[in-house]
Amino acid sequence: MANKDLVNKKMFGFDPDYVVPPGETLFETIEHMGMSQAELADRTGRPKKTINEIIKGKAAITPETALQFERVLGVPASFWNNLERNYREKLAQLEEKKRLQEQIDWLAQFPIRSMIKLGWIKEAKDEVEQLQILLNFFSVASFEVWVDVWEKALGQAKVAFRQSNAFNSNTASVTAWLRKGQIEAQKISCQPFSSSNFRKTLKEVRNLTIAPPEIFVDKLTQLCASSGVAVIFVPELPKCRISGATYWINSDKAVIQLSLRYKTDDHLWFTFFHEAGHVLQNVKKEFFLEGNQGEFSSDLEDQANIFAAEQL
Repeated sequence: MANKDLVNKKMFGFDPDYVVPPGETLFETIEHMGMSQAELADRTGRPKKTINEIIKGKAAITPETALQFERVLGVPASFWNNLERNYREKLAQLEEKKRLQEQIDWLAQFPIRSMIKLGWIKEAKDEVEQLQILLNFFSVASFEVWVDVWEKALGQAKVAFRQSNAFNSNTASVTAWLRKGQIEAQKISCQPFSSSNFRKTLKEVRNLTIAPPEIFVDKLTQLCASSGVAVIFVPELPKCRISGATYWINSDKAVIQLSLRYKTDDHLWFTFFHEAGHVLQNVKKEFFLEGNQGEFSSDLEDQANIFAAEQL
């Protein structure tokens, strides 16, 4: 029966919301052989109670028991081990599905349609699967963990990012935008960060401010990567309202993430040099939001603004 479920899933896309314990297959096997539970217990040397509990799904088939079944029933131990493993895995999947069903409301907080349209995530056949895909995107096991890793972190000093003060940003959109940046930044190979090299790089970058995007984007990325800074362009999400962000993947790799929010050269380059100023501040904390971290954050923002103005 368990094998039939696997065939149904592969051939017809049918994924049953129930699980068949290995004991049912064991019972069908000994019944076909004309063997009683008591005889199986005697031949394997296992207590009758254990055999009965395995058949009822109350006890697991251990690797040792699987070997005993192989000798007595002529069915490979690997078959019984696979049945048990698949059974436990299916139990866990059903339990997770039940738990995620209770967290469906989380989906409404995220710009799912926009993320699908941008190709960041795939569209699912139902809400539970969409929730699983979203958790995979964030690389977290549950939304309780997402809160710990992302939502709480946004209230701490971990990422310095330029944000429009005219609107209230949606936390879910902000974290999705930042997460996409992390994913893209991992793909960029960088030399270990060097403050002195990065300052020299910025002088070269200054010459790119008059170049068209089809030239400066790749050149900017290459130059900064040689100094330990990954520069990435991530489209803005609804309610995100962020122009740029600065954070560190590790102590040797900084990230400047740009959204092209205003799509004009002056905003783009001022934002870039502002974020470059944050990189040179070398504050390798996780998150701090503009205007939300008191005087410490305000001073860093002022310094970054002055640095950008001087560079331009």
